[in-house]
Amino acid sequence: MGYILTISEKKEDRKMTNRTSPEYYAKHKWSILAVLIFMPFMATLDGTIVNVALPVMVKDLKTDMESIQLVVIVYLIAVVASILLFGRLGDIKGKGRLFMFGTAVFTIGSLMAGLSHDLNTLIVSRAIEGIGGAAAMANNQGIITEVFPASERGRALGISGISVALGTMLGPPIGGLIVSSLSWNYIFLINVPVGIVGFLLALRLLPRGTKTKQKVDTLGAVTLAAAVILFFYALLSGQNVGYDRYYIILAFVGCIVLFALFIWFEKKSKQPIVDLSLFKNSLFTISIVCVLIQFFAMSGISIIQPFYIEDVLKIDPGQTGLIMMSFPIVMGIMSPLSGYISDKVGAAKITLVGLVVMTAGLYLLSTMTAAEPVAKLILFLCIVGFGAGVFSAPNTSLIMSTAPAGKLGITGSINAFTRNFGSVTGISLLTTLLYSLMSSKVGYQVKGFISGKPDVFVYGMQTVYGIGVMILCVSVLLTIIRLFQDKRQRASQAAPDAPGGKK
Repeated sequence: MGYILTISEKKEDRKMTNRTSPEYYAKHKWSILAVLIFMPFMATLDGTIVNVALPVMVKDLKTDMESIQLVVIVYLIAVVASILLFGRLGDIKGKGRLFMFGTAVFTIGSLMAGLSHDLNTLIVSRAIEGIGGAAAMANNQGIITEVFPASERGRALGISGISVALGTMLGPPIGGLIVSSLSWNYIFLINVPVGIVGFLLALRLLPRGTKTKQKVDTLGAVTLAAAVILFFYALLSGQNVGYDRYYIILAFVGCIVLFALFIWFEKKSKQPIVDLSLFKNSLFTISIVCVLIQFFAMSGISIIQPFYIEDVLKIDPGQTGLIMMSFPIVMGIMSPLSGYISDKVGAAKITLVGLVVMTAGLYLLSTMTAAEPVAKLILFLCIVGFGAGVFSAPNTSLIMSTAPAGKLGITGSINAFTRNFGSVTGISLLTTLLYSLMSSKVGYQVKGFISGKPDVFVYGMQTVYGIGVMILCVSVLLTIIRLFQDKRQRASQAAPDAPGGKK
């Protein structure tokens, strides 16, 4: 019996070794990519698909609008609070194993959510979904970077970027279609068969990764999670009741204290959850800041634009969904194309082009008035989507290119953390700013579109987009700096090691 087990273990070892060989990667890389992109799509889709179903869920679960918001908030908090931990675990236990774990947990959470008949069970199920989604999203970019050679990495990451963009933007129209045809429960139940198929394919194709004997920085992970939870509690609660309440202020102060402790713990830890030395690389740091700025500035479009189309331009929800899809469709087309081009000419130049176009597109949106042709709006959305698609894949490629071999998991999870953090923070703050501007315009507090006064909404929208343009200009400046740094880095690598040496 022991002999048979030994033979079996040796076969499994050979099988796993083969999965990390260059020959295996070359043969199966596109199949592996196909497995990897579905989970980020489902995870980001799940972050937005619920929004349109909230009014129906309020009636069915016999609750109120303020309480039902937890269904959205808990999911987002679970993702952001745990994603860095899973990136680190991927480097320790194997990125493929963590991806499969995340797929399984996400599928179980989706099944629980779909079978829920009360609010508390649904909230717990959404937290489980968020944890599973975080584990998968934290490690997919690291696996892609391992599997694909540098000459094809930009294109692969660009294809992966499509899944994030489409998941975010297609959530509302797909959610609306499901709710209008079926029960809201099917918003979650559709994930189950997809998750099962994805898990089986991952089990068959994905490289597991190498296990190490390093330990997890539990203290750092708990401190960071607590800081994130406090921050989003204060941010999202303040949006409803105002940021001048004493407990909101205390929550922000507590968040700052916990984050400072987290940094201190990471500096002292021999095996930190986040290796702060990564930020000593200016190319990495600038690229991460650009991600934060992009998702913060762009997040307002997903919230503000549907109100503008439906309430100002008086277009029905079905057509609104189709108009909004122009943004992710163009982004989805451009993302792999820009990744492919960046593999040939360099990522730094392409990201600058993308940011400039994105900034120009957001500026054009800021000029929209209360009476505009739909074709003009679609054109401006396509310009923004073009710029976002051109920027995303090369920027991700730059980030992942700075990662040491043993830190691909945490590098990818930092990128995913920044993306989610910027998006959630942007949605909350920019929405709050929109309503504050509208309130100042009419002289009393408002928290929505004012019937018969489209000019008030347009004023707020134009100002918010104008601020977004200024924020993106900072990113353009940083990208120009990064371009010069990239040139200097390439020049130093090409320079002779010694006088008279070969280049």
